[in-house]
Amino acid sequence: MQPSLKTIAILAMPGVQLLDVSGPLDVFAEANVQSGSHVYRPVVVATTHGHIRSSSGVKLVADYVIADRIELTIDTLLVAGCPNMADVESDQSVVDWLRQVTPEMRRFGSVCSGAFFLAAAGLLDGHRVTTHWAVAERLAQRYPSVTVEADAMHICDGRLRTAAGVTAGLDMALALVEEDLGRDVARKVASQLVMFFKRPGGQMQFSRKGEAAPVGRSALQEIQRWVAANPAVNHSVAGLAKRMEVSPRHFARLFREEVGVTPAAWVEAARIRVARRLLEEAHVAPKQVAVECGFTDADTLRRAFTRQVGVTPAEYRKRYHRMSA
Repeated sequence: MQPSLKTIAILAMPGVQLLDVSGPLDVFAEANVQSGSHVYRPVVVATTHGHIRSSSGVKLVADYVIADRIELTIDTLLVAGCPNMADVESDQSVVDWLRQVTPEMRRFGSVCSGAFFLAAAGLLDGHRVTTHWAVAERLAQRYPSVTVEADAMHICDGRLRTAAGVTAGLDMALALVEEDLGRDVARKVASQLVMFFKRPGGQMQFSRKGEAAPVGRSALQEIQRWVAANPAVNHSVAGLAKRMEVSPRHFARLFREEVGVTPAAWVEAARIRVARRLLEEAHVAPKQVAVECGFTDADTLRRAFTRQVGVTPAEYRKRYHRMSA
């Protein structure tokens, strides 16, 4: 039986990340080709009349505007993200429109920072969601009733679908194709678009959030710089406290209060940052990476790396095409 026509709408606002729009729409368009039938009708919805200037400067022409009467039954709506969306106040007209139209849809969701508009509309309350790793903490802080899973590439929670950011929008769109048309069609789409059918690991393997400047009082910042510059040294709480000339107990409490994590957790994260750079840039054996980063052996490095990044060191190295012969 011929599948029913499904309208897939992408809401694109001024400054939108172009790939947040074009990526998912290309997946749905390719699904039409691979399924041999016109299953999806992709459309772009704008907030105002006229061209939509994307963050790259390229202009989009929308099919519809939210102020107009849209004579379509939208099956799935995705709100595309903008690089600065987390920093600007949500447009109330967009928030009101989302509240009005989403109850009638089979699915709705967001790509990247588009989650902020859904959250402002109260549509994420009580749900598990994801967004780009760089703004995940802000989303969680601003909307405490939302459970933000910062490492996830994309999440399905009831009618809601959310994707991490940019290329993760393609992963989510492919998952929607699999929901609708089955695994065989989705695999064919992935093959044609030269993308992972199921991308390994989470988005934290791409995160650079941990490379922020040292925080806390100057003495603690100096400790953080020392650890980052000397990852192979035995950085025990007692040793770090002695360097700061305070008791171990006082140092551990102060560090947790001002930095936000325990000294041990910060040291491990600092060592993993160095390990990532070595795996990206140098032809160094895992055992040597472990030594240079302060881990006792390659197995300890692997466990810590997987815990922090979501993939093994070997898998991570493959991403950067630096695999040793």
